[in-house]
Parts: sequence; structure tokens; C-alpha cells
Amino acid sequence: MTSKPFKTPAIPRRTVLAGLAAAGATAAMPMRLSAQEQITLRWWSPQSSPEQLAAYQTQIRNFEALHENVKVVFEKTSDEGYAPQLAAAFASGDVPNVVTHLPSFAVSNYWRNGLLAPFNDVIDMIGQDKFYPGANDIYEVDAGTYAGTSIGNSAANVIWLRTDLMEKAGIDKNPRTWDELLDACQKMQGGGIYGAALPYGRNSMTSLIFIGVIHQAGGQVFAPDLSVAIDSPETRDALEFYRAMREFCPPGATNYTWGDSLTAFVAGACATGIYTGRVLTNVAEQNPGIADHITCDLYPTKSVDIEPWTFNDFPSVMIPAQAPNMEATKQFAAFLFDPEGYIQQLHAAPGHVLPVLKSINDDPAYQDNPIIQKYSAEVELMSQAAANGFNLGWESRDHQPNTMAGEIVNSGVIAELVQRVILNDENVDQVLGETTARIEDIMAG
Repeated sequence: MTSKPFKTPAIPRRTVLAGLAAAGATAAMPMRLSAQEQITLRWWSPQSSPEQLAAYQTQIRNFEALHENVKVVFEKTSDEGYAPQLAAAFASGDVPNVVTHLPSFAVSNYWRNGLLAPFNDVIDMIGQDKFYPGANDIYEVDAGTYAGTSIGNSAANVIWLRTDLMEKAGIDKNPRTWDELLDACQKMQGGGIYGAALPYGRNSMTSLIFIGVIHQAGGQVFAPDLSVAIDSPETRDALEFYRAMREFCPPGATNYTWGDSLTAFVAGACATGIYTGRVLTNVAEQNPGIADHITCDLYPTKSVDIEPWTFNDFPSVMIPAQAPNMEATKQFAAFLFDPEGYIQQLHAAPGHVLPVLKSINDDPAYQDNPIIQKYSAEVELMSQAAANGFNLGWESRDHQPNTMAGEIVNSGVIAELVQRVILNDENVDQVLGETTARIEDIMAG
């Protein structure tokens, strides 16, 4: 389907340019779309809490007010089920116009398969210099061309701590090493409270969290040249640590995914948690009794000689190459960063998705939030950690981009590694050998 030509009459009210300029951005794009017929843009995202939906409606309403011939429809997808949903859409050609909040490695995978439109125009509309330095590096799969950008940053594997339980147990500092964490969990467990809320299910959370644990052991899944490096002493150490942590997790952790792990800490069932800053909003709303007794820190590593490794899934924005009405689509993608709606979206779960635009982070309207103010130290820690974070699609700055990372995570092979060794007590050498072979097969296509 070919987009209709658009006219850009002058208008007296706030525009995309004015909105972005309020955050110090620039835009080189038409200000209003006009066509002979109505068009509909479809927006997909797995992030859809009531507060987020309210922010989306603000963004949609403001965009539609500027473009009377455009209707935007939001459609919810699933964290665990987006891959088959998008596969069906790409196969049929009935694709959404904009997809947000998928991890960056999913963007790289779809780009590798020729399914996405270049995002350079949208980044230029927003203003390349308004992003944090290096924020778009992970999306430059092919030199000079961006596959997408981030709607925000996330620090998805910080450790959440109950300071009241730490004090009661005589723990006077946050655990920095695995041994300190194991000792803390043992001291805090009891009276119906477990030490931790780690996942052991066959799902993406277990895969993604355990990738972080491998790095916290000083290891990596791939070498910088993308040869498979998971069969290593560091991975064996990671498995032993994860096995030791199992006794401090609830019985249901064998099936935990993101929501289960989050709820276990927020409800007060666990002394430590592992999640993004969504913990802050959920505690305020669901268990305010512990709101003055929580903090977060970088997740401990095997030893102080190993630097923490923060998992940032880089919640993304991408445009399918088959999307109709491409000009309108790009303008809507850029409008997602308009300060009014973007700040409301970030405030939907303060600390969960962190600003990717430095101008927004410094905006008084963003800072004027009770949770961000109450937990300013925690939000700042997460912001710094996320800005320097990585994921399987980009394990370090020395690594080449891994466009197969999404397929590896979706295959469940790393979660199966955890289950086979820790839950089923299978031979670690055999399982790591088979895991390596399976990953190599995925990489070979």
C-alpha cells in the first residue's frame, strides 16, 4: 500500500516541532499531515499497565489533534508471546505501524531478516544530539543505518533489598559479592519470608537473568567475535551460585517469570528481589507498609574483582518495513518523544523505563514526581547502570552486535541449561556441551 501525499499547512497551535523544542530537540519534518482520506496507524506494545495506557492515550490524543485525518489505535501484545504474534503479522503482511518496548536484540533480529524500515529519519526528527551519548549504538547493526531506537533505558537486574530485614539480621551493608548475598539471604530467611525471588522456569526471564549471572561470574555467552563461549569455568561457577540460591527462593520459583518474581518481592514474601524500578510504583500502590524499607543496588558478582553487569533490554521503537502510510508512521514514532506524553509515559511507572533523552532527564516536569523524588538515589543508580548496560545482543563494547540473540532467548536453550543442571541434576559437562551445540546451530541459521 502506498502512502497518500501529505500537505503541511501552517497551524497556530503546538506542533511536533514545538513539543520537541521544549526538550531542546530539533525536528526537520512536516508539522501536520493532511490527506484526502482518513488513515489509521496501529501501535503495538507489551507494556500496558493502566497508567501506561493513560499515557499512551495522551500521546495518541495529542497527535490526532495535530493531524485530523489520522487515527491511532493501540494494540496490546505479550512479553512472552510477541515473537509468534509478530511472525504471523510479518507473514501475512498485516503489520502494525509502530512497535515499542521490545528488547533491542529483537530489533536486531528483525532487521537482519529485512523486516524493518531504517530509523535514521525518525532519529533526525527527534534530534540525534538529544540522546545520551552512545544511546543508539546498539541499533547500528549495519554501519550508518539504525534499525530502531530506544523508548527508554531499563536496569532489569538490579537487586532489591529490604533494609528493615537487613537491620533485623544484623547486616550493615549491601551485599557486594555472591558469598555476601548468600549469607544475607540465609540470615533474612525465616518466618514465612524467603531470601530471594530468582526465576528457574523455562522462560525468557530465566534466560535473561542467568545471562547476567554468567557475566557476574566474569564469563560471557559469546566471545567478542561471536564464537560460542558459554562452556567455561565461569558458567560452571554461575550454575553453582544459582544452585545455592535455589534454597532461598519460594517453591514456585521453578515456574517464575517476570510478574511472579516482581510480586514475590513487592508482597513482602522475599527479602531480596531482582527487577527494574517498577518495584517502586508497585510497592507504593500494593504494599506501602514497606515503602520506607526498600532500596536497590547493582547485583553482586562472584568477587570484588569482577565489575557488575547490568542487563538493559533497551525497550525499543521500531517500524516494520511493510507498514503503510510510512510518512505518518515516522512522524508518530518521533512524536512518542514529545515531552508531555513521553514524561507521562515515564511517570506511569517511575524508575521502570528511564529517559533515553538527556534533555528529558533534566526537565523539571520529569523530576517533579513523588516517587522519583523519594527514591532519587535509587533512580540515579539505575539510570547510570542502565546507561552502561548490555544484553545478549551486545554483551560488551568489544562485542560485535549479535542479531541472533532474540532467537537464542526465544529458543529457551539457556533456561533449559538452568533447569537441567540445577533442577534435574544432570551432568554439567554434558549439558554445557549440548547447549553449546544448540546455540551454534541457531547461529548457523
